[in-house]
Amino acid sequence: MSDPLPSDDTRLLLRDATLADERRVDVAVADGRIAAIADVGALTPADGASLNCLGGLLSPSFVEGHIHLDKTLLGLPLIPHRPGATVAARIQAEKDLLRTLPLSIEERGGRLIEQIVAFGTGAVRTHVDIDTEVGLSGLEAILRLKERFRTLIDMQIVAFPQSGILRDPGTADLLDAAVAAGANLVGGLDPAGIDGDVGGHLDAIFAIAERRSAGIDIHLHDPGALGAFTLRDIAARTQAAGLGGRVAVSHAYALGALDDATFDSTAAALARAGVAIMTNAPGTGPMPPVLRLRDAGVTVFAGSDNIRDAWWPYGDGDMLDRAAVIGYRQGFFSNDDLAHAFAMATALPAAVLGLPGYGLAVGAAADLVLLPCAGIAEAVLERPRARTVLKRGRVVAADGVLSGASAFGNSL
Repeated sequence: MSDPLPSDDTRLLLRDATLADERRVDVAVADGRIAAIADVGALTPADGASLNCLGGLLSPSFVEGHIHLDKTLLGLPLIPHRPGATVAARIQAEKDLLRTLPLSIEERGGRLIEQIVAFGTGAVRTHVDIDTEVGLSGLEAILRLKERFRTLIDMQIVAFPQSGILRDPGTADLLDAAVAAGANLVGGLDPAGIDGDVGGHLDAIFAIAERRSAGIDIHLHDPGALGAFTLRDIAARTQAAGLGGRVAVSHAYALGALDDATFDSTAAALARAGVAIMTNAPGTGPMPPVLRLRDAGVTVFAGSDNIRDAWWPYGDGDMLDRAAVIGYRQGFFSNDDLAHAFAMATALPAAVLGLPGYGLAVGAAADLVLLPCAGIAEAVLERPRARTVLKRGRVVAADGVLSGASAFGNSL
């Protein structure tokens, strides 16, 4: 696809790249940022380092809006799925399994980080379990991964009370301690379905967020009118706390199964409050209607959620595949709709995560992915695995292989 990869990471000229608007350009990178964008042939590399893009699509790197690095089973032989009839039953089944694993969070999570970086992901929001059994041990492992892979990927961490807050006394204090120790956001899970108390669950989460100036990202599987009520409550609390733009609700399946009046009122509340919605386009059941929410003013972004773990055996962390799955489930056929699916894996989660300097403009971070495609619609439909990945102007992966590392455990 290109010339031999340059090793210098301070000056680089990307020649003949196609942008999202279909312009063919040269892009100069210097000291980790985009220094210039000009017509093909108008820029000359100061030191001769260049990469011929051959007209391929150049995009800001993918952004993983929701993942669980502590849960993945990557690196282990295939473990048969353990079903559960309820969310609570599946939580217990996972706990039982995780106690028996021979590989640590750092080993399993590290493999997954390497995999998603090679796919072109430059930033990730990961949830990590916090409860009175594991305490902060999972967070500490994820913080070590964050430091270890800091040159490859930017990471936000959500302190996630998967076992509940009220039903697991002491968890609220642990969530507070987790944010104090380095988690960026406080999470939640099914205030009604798990804790049986919407108000009490949300009281605890929002109190920590306000006290610690943290963001919020809440898992919500509660269905129908109950889920819609919880969404409106979250929106009202977000407005009251002045947390607009810093609160997300993950999954929000209820939005895909509401009557028109309830949907409209709920979407309007979310839009007014600046609450975003994450979807991974689950294979069964309802999911948030992406374009209808967009038209109501609600940001909907993409995430992989669980990858090869106790919750489900599918997934590999490729955000381009995730965009295609969302498009398939939502009936995205036009080029404009496919471009929106692509944005759900790039610009939209970048905005939700508040990534500084994200984009393809002069002065932006040179966190880029080069795809052998003529445009965005083709990228979503073809999902090529041949990709060149740059982080802060340095080539870190090509054709699915990390630069400077052949296997997990090598220094990068």
